[in-house]
Amino acid sequence: MPAARVLVLFAHPAFQKSRIHRQLAAAARAIEGVTFHDLYEAYPDFQIDVAREQERLLAHEVIVFQHPFYWYSCPALLKEWLDLVLELGFAYGPEGTRLNGKALLAAITTGGGAHAYAPEGHNRFTMAELLRPFEQTAALCGLAWLPPFVVHGTVHLLDPAEIARHAAEYARHLTALRDGRTPPART
Repeated sequence: MPAARVLVLFAHPAFQKSRIHRQLAAAARAIEGVTFHDLYEAYPDFQIDVAREQERLLAHEVIVFQHPFYWYSCPALLKEWLDLVLELGFAYGPEGTRLNGKALLAAITTGGGAHAYAPEGHNRFTMAELLRPFEQTAALCGLAWLPPFVVHGTVHLLDPAEIARHAAEYARHLTALRDGRTPPART
């Protein structure tokens, strides 16, 4: 896999309150060749510049959706971004082949522990099952779906050392993608 330009589309409506996303964002911003784009900073009024966002997508080979996993989905601004930017004729449909061959990674955090995301867990479904709408979005747009980068237990379970470890692991993950390598396995 050749070297790739990586675009991190970051969406967190309460970024100041997030212990983990502050660290993950700092890790992503520090990597040369990775574009970090904070949607809430760019569009506090939700008035998304669709043409500019489409140009940004075309300039990168790997797209990362980095966000907290809110109500089994993404924050509202990222959903709005998906609805507007991935439009018919650009991202899907007979003429919508502009994203074909690119890759999509979900980099998400959950408040609950990993045990909660299992058939017998509190949330009744695995993360793979809950992320199916994003996986299908990738398929519809001709994007390769990459195994997600998930950090569980962000509300009460992670101490500062664990948060730092996850941030370092995220940096290695993004660096591998940028360098055209398979990211390290997540445990």
